Order: sequence, then structure tokens, then C-alpha cells
Amino acid sequence: MSETREPPPFFEDDKDDDDLFADASNEKPEVDRNENEKPEADVEQTITNEEDTVEDDLFAGGGTEVNLDDSEEETVPEPESVTIGSTSGPSVDKKKVLAPTFSDPVQTEEDTPKLTVSQSETMTTTTKAATKETKDEPEEEDPYTIEIGVTEPQKMGDGMGAYMAYRVITRTTIPAFHKPELSVLRRFSDFLGLHGKLAERHVARGRIVPPAPEKSVIGMTKIKMSKEEAGSNDFVERRRAALERYLRRTASHPVLRLDPDFREFLEEGELPKATSTSALSGAGVLRLFHKVGDAVEKITFKMDESDEWFEEKQLQVENLDQQLRKLHSSFEALVQHRRELSLTTANFAKSAAMLGNAEEHTALSRALSQLAETEEKIELLHHAQADDDFFVMTELIKDYISLIAAVKDVFHERVKGYKIWKEAEATLTKKRETKAKLELAHRNEKLPQIQQEITEWEQKVEKGQEDFESISQTIRKEVARFDKYRVEDFKASVVKYLESLMENQQKLIKYWEAFLPEAKAIA
Repeated sequence: MSETREPPPFFEDDKDDDDLFADASNEKPEVDRNENEKPEADVEQTITNEEDTVEDDLFAGGGTEVNLDDSEEETVPEPESVTIGSTSGPSVDKKKVLAPTFSDPVQTEEDTPKLTVSQSETMTTTTKAATKETKDEPEEEDPYTIEIGVTEPQKMGDGMGAYMAYRVITRTTIPAFHKPELSVLRRFSDFLGLHGKLAERHVARGRIVPPAPEKSVIGMTKIKMSKEEAGSNDFVERRRAALERYLRRTASHPVLRLDPDFREFLEEGELPKATSTSALSGAGVLRLFHKVGDAVEKITFKMDESDEWFEEKQLQVENLDQQLRKLHSSFEALVQHRRELSLTTANFAKSAAMLGNAEEHTALSRALSQLAETEEKIELLHHAQADDDFFVMTELIKDYISLIAAVKDVFHERVKGYKIWKEAEATLTKKRETKAKLELAHRNEKLPQIQQEITEWEQKVEKGQEDFESISQTIRKEVARFDKYRVEDFKASVVKYLESLMENQQKLIKYWEAFLPEAKAIA
């Protein structure tokens, strides 16, 4: 039929399309309408099923010519049985349902490939999204655990050559570690060296690396010159707690916990001495210059942000930084107030005890002595609450101010990547303009060299764009993970802090309830 009949023009009316299928539809036996009276949903599903079968046959043959004069049974293979709708419904004969589809002007063979392309694109997009979610799954659900504790601060050496060492105990189920339980002795400079290695390797890729505690020259000088026990020193205890929080935050990151330098730090063995961690060393001066250079670059170069998500997140991070700094100042003032209150309460207890000893009235003297004992207990209570204010909340807020700075660093690395990409594009544009000028001047001897440079810069532009898109995607994941764990961490800390407040207030009530009968007994 295709050889004897000339195909209709491309922009012909639908009348020719109807005539094209008229023969095939007329050859089909007439279908009894009463037999095919099914629910509309069943018929629509059957028609869709048959269209998929026709699509498969149309594309399965590759370049094979389809003869429209052939019968239906030769074009579409008949399955044994097809059940449409619910399992309890009757079976529908495919041949009986297929005949009306050819006479329907909407469900034609020309429309079928268009539907197939749309469905294929949708399925491809869905598959890519599912694949992306599958790749992100291991970071969200890690079956392995790791617990790290920093204990036993020890003073090593004497004089100005002395340093503090800490026992790092690790319990983990991660197969990458040699043993499930590890115990090593690490000095403070080892912690700083670990952070430097992790930051150098991962920050440029858009990962948020938790900052290590700051080095305190004044605090360590006091430790070196002091002969007291290291464990009884407030400065040492604060540093120990800060180092423990630093290691735990690093271990909670699904990528950093598997870093070779991190595993080497936790496993047994001597580490090379970190020489670039001293605050007064040449490396410390270089770090200061780098920070100044980055600050100048942030001011001079402004990125044209086209992504609303990054613009909103940067504003959110800036606002969070300001609020955390205000909250930190308030908690520092609260800690100072409680410590002053503790000292004042201790002085009041001493004065009440001395007054009770000087009082001649027996009942009043006993009441004053009891008041002094109650105030001494309250003094200890205020001191314990001041420690909770400091270690539970103040240090937590201080850590998150440093973490916000780490988040800003990865945002700045993204800006650096954008700058490199755009500078490469500008250079490529200049190279192409130079090539055009050489062609106009007919200086063909320099064209091969300029073409080679254009090819190199095209590769740099492509790599710059890929790096920028990669770091943008990584930052999205990192910020989402940071927000999630920040909320959980603050929730746990605030609940712990409120529980300590309630417990101390209940103790305070019990102390005054115990003293009340002594006050009433004064005659």
C-alpha cells in the first residue's frame, strides 16, 4: 500500500489521516457494544496499555517498513490474557478494544511518539532525582558509630619547655580503624595540626571543617610557670572540654571521620611534630597576612549572586552570627554575676556565723548559726550554677560563633571559584578577539598558536564552571547538615541547662524549708 499510494503532504488536513486508517479499521470485525460496556477507568487503562504495545512494535522493528494493509494480528502480537482494573473484574479482549482506537482522531499513531517522548523525559528526570537521593543517602544514614573522649590532662616537662598532653580514648565500629578501642596521648599542638590538614584538604571543596580551640599564650604561660596540679586548673579543664567537643564534631561529619589524617590522629603511633601551630612563629604571621588578604578580597570583589538560596543563607548566617555574639556577651555577664553572687554569699555566711557566736540569746544564736550553714550551701549552689552557665551554654555559643566563621569560609571559597571562572572567561574572550584581529590582518602564521591558547582557556573555563557548580552543590548539603545538627545540639544543651536550673532551684527551696523551723523557734 505504501508503494502504490503517495503519502499526504506534511501540512495536510486531518481528513487524509482518517482515510489512511480507514481501510485498516474497515477490515476489523464489528464489535458488539454490549459486550464491551466496561467502566470508563477500565477502558482508558486498556487503551493506554494497547498504545504502549503499539509503541513497542513501532520502535522495535528499527527501520522495517510497516504495511498498513496487514491484519492486526500480524502487527501486534496477541498476549494470552490481559486483566484490567481490579483483580475481581472480567478480562478484556485486546482485539476488541484496539479497533476503536484507530478510528479515534485523538489517539492516533502520530500522537503516540510525542507522548512517549514526554513520558521518557519525565522518567529520565525522575530517575536522575532518585539517583541523586540514593547518592546522598549514605551521608544521612550512617550505620557505624564513633565515640571520643578527652581525659587525663598531664603536664609534660618543666619550665618554658613544658606542654600539656591529653588522653584521647576512641570507641568505634567503623571498619576503617584498626581496632574498635583506641587510646593515645596527644599534645595540644597535635590538635591544631590536625585541624590545619583537614582545613587545607576540605574547605576548598566546600566542606565545613569544625575549628579547633584557639591557642592561648597567656593561659599556657601560667601553666608552665605554675607548680600546681594540672587537673585542678580551670584553664586546663576548659581546654580539655573544648578539645573533646572539637573531636566529636569532626567525628560526626560523614567525610571527615574517614579522612586518613583523622584516623592517624586517633590511632596508636607517634605523630610528626606540628611546627606551624605556634602563635608567634613565622607560620602564624603568614596566617595573619592570609586572613588580612582574604578580608581585603571580600571587600573589593563583589559577586553577582543569581541564586536566591545562597543569598538568603548568607543573610541568615550573618544574622545568626550577630545574635550569637550578643547572646554570648549576655551569658558571660551572667556567669560573672553568679560568681560574684557566690563570693558575696560566702562572705555573708561568714558574717552570720561570727554574729551567731557573739550572740548571747541561745535561740537566736542557734538560728544565726543555722543561717550561716544554709548560706554556705547556697554559695556552693551558686558556684555550681555558674559552672553550668559557662560549660553548658557559654562555651557552646562560643563554639558556634567559630562554626559560623567556618561556614563563612566555605561561602568565600565559592566566591573564589566564581572569580576564577569569570576571569578565565574574560581571558578567553580576549584570546578570541585577538584571533579575529589576526584573521582580519591576514597574519596566519600566528593563528595556530592563538588557537592552541584558545583551546587551553576553553578547558580552563569548563573546569572553572564545573568546580563552581560542584562546590555550590557541596555547600548546599553541608549547610543543610549544619542546620540540622545545630538545632539538635542546641536543643540537647538547652534541655540540659534547664534541668540543671530546676534541680538547683529545688535544692534552694529545700535549704530554706529546712531553715524555716529554726527561724520560727526564736522566742
